[in-house]
Amino acid sequence: MAQLILRECRRGIALLPANISCLTWIVPVEGVRLRLEVLTSRKMSKFTCVQPAPPIEVFALNKSCLEDTNPNKVNLGVGAYRTDEGKPWVLPVVRKMEAKLAADDTLNKEYLPVLGLEAAATAATTMLLGADSKPLVEGRAFGVQTLSGTGALRVAAEFLARHLKYSVFYYSRPSWENHGLVFYNGGFTDGRDYRYWDEKNRTIDWAGMKEDLQNAPENSVIILHACAHNPTGCDPTEEQWAAIADIVQERKLFPLFDSAYQGFASGDLEKDSYAVRYFVSRGFELLCCQSFAKNFGLYNERIGNLTFVVHDQKVVAPMKSQVTLIVRGMYSNPPSHGARIVAGVLNDPELFEEWKGCIKTMSGRILE
Repeated sequence: MAQLILRECRRGIALLPANISCLTWIVPVEGVRLRLEVLTSRKMSKFTCVQPAPPIEVFALNKSCLEDTNPNKVNLGVGAYRTDEGKPWVLPVVRKMEAKLAADDTLNKEYLPVLGLEAAATAATTMLLGADSKPLVEGRAFGVQTLSGTGALRVAAEFLARHLKYSVFYYSRPSWENHGLVFYNGGFTDGRDYRYWDEKNRTIDWAGMKEDLQNAPENSVIILHACAHNPTGCDPTEEQWAAIADIVQERKLFPLFDSAYQGFASGDLEKDSYAVRYFVSRGFELLCCQSFAKNFGLYNERIGNLTFVVHDQKVVAPMKSQVTLIVRGMYSNPPSHGARIVAGVLNDPELFEEWKGCIKTMSGRILE
């Protein structure tokens, strides 16, 4: 039975259902009972508890820019490469690879495996670590295709929280704003920052960074930007990377690299992978999250890779099986188009050289 409440009206007091929000009062001649005509009825939604979330600044800014009619506007929000005319640039080598894929009648739209296209993951891991990397040669390193760099971070966070029981993570101040959200959603409970940027002197706050890392508790995950630090663009020197590695080793911290810009920082793939390769050469177990949004211009294809480097080849199979379960419950399997582009370019010597030329073009304009 509907809840009844008293409501006043000009002609008296009526007993009405509480959920009625709009009524028409029909008052006929004297002596005839008052009749109500219900026009609408509103029920309480279960979702009234949902509060509006703050806008994602970079996308809100991009939306404002798109809606702005000023012909002289410049979009400095979303981190995407532009031509001199301010237009998006699809790399010629990407166009070439897409045409090649379109002409291949053997390709189809079947699901990829849960861990993605192996040819893409292997090529990405090799590009990061180097073909002669000892862990690669010994079968102690492997990669899995992910939904760009963000997907790699999310899978990495859940894997570390679930299986190594890690709960504390450190990110630089400032850093890419999504790091915290991704790690909290991945199961971490304690996010802390370490000093990185000296605003006054426009350089790395080296003393502050070292102090914060030295005070980090054991088993903290330290998010390190492999190159082209976001948002400062200022990277540690080789000597500073050595000191960071010393602290990570001494404090028994876990290094997780975010490599979103390999090739973009210097135009050289080898140089931009220095930090990761150095830590590998020091014998660290680590994870590295790779994105091909920037260096391939594949922003909306969501193609990335999560590289694992471990001490013992025997743990690789169990680790892959557990990553498979995480991905299966998260997005089941990744898309194929971007993965086929990356695999095709990285595994074709001629296209690979052409792509490196594109990287030099983009990084050169940025440095200018």
